[in-house]
Amino acid sequence: MPIESLPLRQPPSAVVAQGRVWLGDAVAGEAGVCPGQKLATALGLVPGLTVFERDKQRERLALEGLAGWAGRFTPNLSLAPPDEILLDIGGCLRLFGGLEAITSAIVAGCHEQGYTPQLGVAPTALGARWLARAGGGALCADMESLSAALAVLPCPVTRWPPEVLARLESFGLGHLGELRALPGAGLRRRLGNGPVDDLSRAWGELPDPQKAFVFPEQFAAGLELPSRVEHAEALIFAGQRLFSTLAGWLHVRQQRVRRCTLHLVHDDGAWSAVPLHFAEASAEEGRFLRLLREHLGRLTLRAPVEALRLQADELADRPADSAHLFEQAPSGEGALACLERLRARLGEPSVRALALVADYRPECATREQDPLRDTGPSTAGEAPPDRPRPLWLLPHPQPLHESRGGPLWHGPLRLVSTPERLESGWWDAGERQATGDVRRDYFVARNPLGQWVWIFRSAEGWFLHGLFA
Repeated sequence: MPIESLPLRQPPSAVVAQGRVWLGDAVAGEAGVCPGQKLATALGLVPGLTVFERDKQRERLALEGLAGWAGRFTPNLSLAPPDEILLDIGGCLRLFGGLEAITSAIVAGCHEQGYTPQLGVAPTALGARWLARAGGGALCADMESLSAALAVLPCPVTRWPPEVLARLESFGLGHLGELRALPGAGLRRRLGNGPVDDLSRAWGELPDPQKAFVFPEQFAAGLELPSRVEHAEALIFAGQRLFSTLAGWLHVRQQRVRRCTLHLVHDDGAWSAVPLHFAEASAEEGRFLRLLREHLGRLTLRAPVEALRLQADELADRPADSAHLFEQAPSGEGALACLERLRARLGEPSVRALALVADYRPECATREQDPLRDTGPSTAGEAPPDRPRPLWLLPHPQPLHESRGGPLWHGPLRLVSTPERLESGWWDAGERQATGDVRRDYFVARNPLGQWVWIFRSAEGWFLHGLFA
């Protein structure tokens, strides 16, 4: 965590504290740099070593961000700084398909987030922490297997004070099983109460309550990039980490997001924003990334980017859906998801929708609006027409020929509805698409080709005004 939480890091790198190496990366380790080494010695071994002072605040923020991502697996988790997270997965095993399935998903997700995990599973919190520190990925589902696994662990995995570990070494005790076999009263006199109580907690003989991690009410997360980015599409990987954290937070809060904003911090200190609007509230990480990819594909950066910050602007409660009894075929992307991707690709002004206006005049009965707005008919005092209206209204009524007193359009038209009288008067003069003072009788008609049309008769004759889909 001290290394992987650092931005702008290039190997070989090392974190130092009080003039000594705290931790080095893999490249530095291969060159001989090790924890506890004097900084001068490390620089002598690797002259090009990049050195960072340890930043505990940055490590804490990274741990909290990873905890937010882990909320997709369980809402019950706690932090054990500086570098450990405890997940209570006992009630989630069936949901994820068993112990091996959920642990594999957790490890894979940590790698995707850019972290190197060491995992341990145990019925006790402290036992799991000690197994994780020892490495090897031990999975102990019961107390019997846990007791056997803990017995062979070296004493330093406990991270007891150096003086306690030195005393154990002087006693010739190298493993927890050897320590566990000794009388407890004698150990308390020689080591104190802390180590003995830790042994009892790890073996499940004493309760070990954990302080629950409280997920924040509002979501805002930042990420400093490992290097300055000059092309927008290169931000997708870093954005994926932030959206993964958002998806975990939404899962725990049982909410979905309608609008969020990805803020870009440029190397000159300026900010720019990439707003993401969803056609419907969602908590699906894949959908977030598809929309982000569309936006970044059209974006030209005004300056290189060195940090990102994601903020959830508008949230909605997640409905309580029931699962299907039988397995269902996967569904497609859906019209709303396709619509939001079109808006991201073509630009919001290029994608519009028609909305009803409560006006009986055909030319004034619709208006353009944002396709993601969910608004009903407007204009006070009027109701939307209850008679059929065509989807396609001609810009101007088209005169029709007549034969034997009936209209023609690709053959004789047969009237299939009763007349609907529409009138407008002087009050609409000057309005957009105003018709003036007219009196028309509208009919739904059909021709021999099976086409349905909307026609009207006025004092001037028959006219075609619209086509039905």
